[in-house]
Amino acid sequence: MHVLELKVPPVGVVLVAAALMWVASGTVPALEFTLPACDVVAALFAAAGLAVGVMGIVSFARAKTTVNPMKPGAASSLVVSGIYRYSRNPMYLGLLLLLLGWAWYLSNALAFLLLPGFILYMNRFQIEPEERALASLFGEAFTAYRARVRRWL
Repeated sequence: MHVLELKVPPVGVVLVAAALMWVASGTVPALEFTLPACDVVAALFAAAGLAVGVMGIVSFARAKTTVNPMKPGAASSLVVSGIYRYSRNPMYLGLLLLLLGWAWYLSNALAFLLLPGFILYMNRFQIEPEERALASLFGEAFTAYRARVRRWL
């Protein structure tokens, strides 16, 4: 187990990523761009992110299982219905969409270039440890689910 696995709450990772995007976009103004309706596009991505994230939380609440991303071993059921039919990680997908909206709002190419860093961090230090815990808890049911549904989308 790596020292960063399950140590930083995903919301904290998003806040750090958003701050880095803001700093990066201010550092290289030459990479700024303007497109018609940038603010509208940003708001649409943010709204989609909130909706996807809330759908994930509601699915967990209906299944009466934990939404605590720091304790995946405390899961009491494997949620495979609702939005979880399309994404194994809709809460994290929602956070990514929020960051995508933030990047559009900042309108700087450098902000977009930081998005893969968020995905890589989440895959390695949050999702992979969660998936190990779920495989241990739910065995073949999780293995079948993982084969059927993509990690992000």
